[in-house]
Amino acid sequence: MIAGFPLAFGAPAILFGLLALPVIWWLLRLTPPRPQAEPFAPLAILARVLKPEETPSRSPWWLTALRLLIAALVILALAEPVLNPRDRALSSDGPLALIIDNGWASAPDWEARVDAADMLIGEAGDLDVPVSIVFTAERRPDATPGSFERAREQLRAAKPRPLKPMRDSAVTALIAALGETRPGTIAYLSDGVDTEDASAALSRLAALEPAAVRIIGADGATALVLSNADNGADALTVAVNRLETGTADRYRLSARDSQGREIATGDVAFAVTETSATGTISAPFEIRNDIARLDVVGIDTAGSARLLDDSFRRRRVALISGEASDIAQPLLSPLYYINRALSPYADLIEADSADMSEAVPKLLGQAPAVIVMADIGVLPDDVGQPLNEWIERGGTLIRFAGPRLAAAPSDDTLTPVLLRKGERELGGAMSWIEPQPLAAYPPTGPFAGLPAPRDVTVSRQVLAEPSADLAERTWASLADGTPLVTAADRGAGRIVLFHVTAEAGWSNLPISGHFVDMLRRVVQLSRAVSGGGEAGSGILPPWRLLDANGALLPASGDARPLDLTAGAVAQVSADNPPGLYGAEDGFVALNLFAPGDTLSPVAIPEFEVPVTRAPVAGDSTVDFRPWLFGAALIALIADTIIMLVLNGAFRRRAFKPAAAAVLFALGVSMALLAAPGPALAQDTQPGDADVLESLDRTRLAYVITGDDDTDATSQSGLDSLSAYLASRTALEPGSAMGVDIETDQLAFYPLIYWPMDDSTPLPSPAAISRIDAYMKSGGTVLFDTRDEIVDLSGGSSQMTLRLQQILASLDIPPLEPVPADHVLTKSFYLLDTFPGRYSDGPLWVEATPQTDNPAERPARSGDGVSSILITGNDMAAAWALDEQGFPMFSTVPADPWQREYAFRAGVNIVMYMLTGNYKADQVHIPALLERLGQ
Repeated sequence: MIAGFPLAFGAPAILFGLLALPVIWWLLRLTPPRPQAEPFAPLAILARVLKPEETPSRSPWWLTALRLLIAALVILALAEPVLNPRDRALSSDGPLALIIDNGWASAPDWEARVDAADMLIGEAGDLDVPVSIVFTAERRPDATPGSFERAREQLRAAKPRPLKPMRDSAVTALIAALGETRPGTIAYLSDGVDTEDASAALSRLAALEPAAVRIIGADGATALVLSNADNGADALTVAVNRLETGTADRYRLSARDSQGREIATGDVAFAVTETSATGTISAPFEIRNDIARLDVVGIDTAGSARLLDDSFRRRRVALISGEASDIAQPLLSPLYYINRALSPYADLIEADSADMSEAVPKLLGQAPAVIVMADIGVLPDDVGQPLNEWIERGGTLIRFAGPRLAAAPSDDTLTPVLLRKGERELGGAMSWIEPQPLAAYPPTGPFAGLPAPRDVTVSRQVLAEPSADLAERTWASLADGTPLVTAADRGAGRIVLFHVTAEAGWSNLPISGHFVDMLRRVVQLSRAVSGGGEAGSGILPPWRLLDANGALLPASGDARPLDLTAGAVAQVSADNPPGLYGAEDGFVALNLFAPGDTLSPVAIPEFEVPVTRAPVAGDSTVDFRPWLFGAALIALIADTIIMLVLNGAFRRRAFKPAAAAVLFALGVSMALLAAPGPALAQDTQPGDADVLESLDRTRLAYVITGDDDTDATSQSGLDSLSAYLASRTALEPGSAMGVDIETDQLAFYPLIYWPMDDSTPLPSPAAISRIDAYMKSGGTVLFDTRDEIVDLSGGSSQMTLRLQQILASLDIPPLEPVPADHVLTKSFYLLDTFPGRYSDGPLWVEATPQTDNPAERPARSGDGVSSILITGNDMAAAWALDEQGFPMFSTVPADPWQREYAFRAGVNIVMYMLTGNYKADQVHIPALLERLGQ
């Protein structure tokens, strides 16, 4: 290998052949021997007349250099150059001990790890040493030494597991399999992520005293995990951990429902030196309640996915009342409205005893997420401590006021705020003039977004003592500012107090639909307490399991049921891989990483022998031999062609006429293709495809002015008019076409709409001539000055002046406003005006010759259709509709019927263009009937 450069030669001795290049140069430049010639008498005369062909005595220098290059390429190819050669450092003193991490972190680059291991096994086969291969994430690792063929079969059968590596058990299996045999080389393909047993396991490897050690892929810098998810009051927060990389990164978080659909997103950002960060997914709590899993977009591992179980959504709620239930009057029961409000959204359990010392412990034994206490004042001493511990672990206590709570001591620790003794009621010492309604909810509280009901009033409540933190603990208040709902966090849980009763005695809130929304939001903010829920205890069968790439698959036969009896804590293992345990109607999510887990890089201990480190890059070696031989072959072919050209092989072969004709045609075609676009468009007619596209249906056209807004209005207006024609008449026009009067074929369109625009240059004389020929051939141009012109000769605006400049170069007949009996007024609709966006300007047409006898009127070209129409009413703007069918411009004046009449005017103009003066021919009906009568 060349020092400082990853290039090596398999046969470096052949490079000495490069020293022969000067000799080859001399041989190629040597004068060839003169050929022997036999004289032929008849050629003597020709020899004096014709100049004989001459063969150069020396080859050109560039041809000689090409041949030297061919020789050098062949010599270099025979020397077997290799880029990034593999380090063949395996020891032949003993078997190869190959340890491969196949845990969750190896999933992204598993194929590269397989390639790296396969190269090591191939080298062991070349050295004829046995191979002991062991994987660290298998339930029963097998490290029995065998042939390299068997090792390759084991490698092909292996796959990454959704588990943390169990390195200690893998090393134990390796030591037991090797026995007293000293390994030649220990090769460790690491995923780079530390585990609890990694240090001890690798230290035991060092005690095996191998002859060589190779560590491959010990960086693992791309490992990233979701260690926790917390559904807070305002958003879902996700704890994310990574190995330190020294770069600032940002990742996208994806939240999916049980059907795999993405319903919310968020992101998490890491600073340069941070290994832990918190991501946020902001969404309404109803959407957050449907989240079934979280993923890091772009990183597909079992660690970057976090499953959420039933406890994330549905809660178990325990109900306790301070009053005895009256079956005869259920509507007066404090728990009646709570039960009706929560039963569709939660699993409800009620105390079966009035003795709090008996009822509360029994309810806590069922591990509810929420406990609702309605008008309970003083709790027994033996109940307060377990209830406080339950709240500290994550439980939510919801209390409702009542006479008992109002009379309770003010030092009650199970209230979120300090309460005044007694209550405030309508008509009392501290009363209101009238019952108080609810105020708007704080924008950052859990009730944010709910409209404050106007029909809910409060006539009696318990009051909170003023304090510095009362405002931030208030979730809802009355119009006078007194708290209605207060809350305070206690450990992982919280206490929520409604300052009114749970029945309609103090307020009509419990009998309103708003009460359901408030209770549901409070319950949804609660947390699942360990061991709770139908699927939160017992022995749960595996239902859906994660693979190493984070895909959720049906449970396999290897997984065992999850034992959660007697309050056992679920942990991931080979028997219980991460996934969902239970059934579709109730399950527990088992994730690879528990809350608080972090990532750290694996530490490689010191070995007494040299340690070779390499990244997991697969087979990155590049053999240059095929490329060099291929280049030599190409150069040799080039040399052959050059020799044929120099010897005149192509010059002596005459072209046949057919071949010459083909080459001539090809040259002409290439010349036409190389010609610039405008010139080709001017000198050639449109092709068959263009003609067929224009003739497939009737299309209206507009002149492209070059102003984007004007052209867009013309396009939208004519398209809308075409749609109107299709809905009202038998005509189904195609989409409107923009035409360039300088180059485009105009004969395909019966009507061309030309809006005046003073910001564009005047058309060229050639374009004016094309328009004139189009009009004389039966086409019609609708000029629109868009300025409400009344008199064409007035010159009242720049648009009118521009129209006069154009008309001055055209051969147009006399014009007149549309007469009352003109065909345009009755070609489809009966009209007496032709408005557009404006309604004041007239529509000018070709003047009709005056005659006393209409039957003897002179014949006109185009079936009596006027070749020119002029208006100033901005018709395209009146026709223009957007994609939703709404007008793009308002009419002046703002009359909705004006737009309808503008469309009808457009229909009459198009029908007039297409049908001619057939309706004017009705004047001949009396004469025809008289002739038929004869």
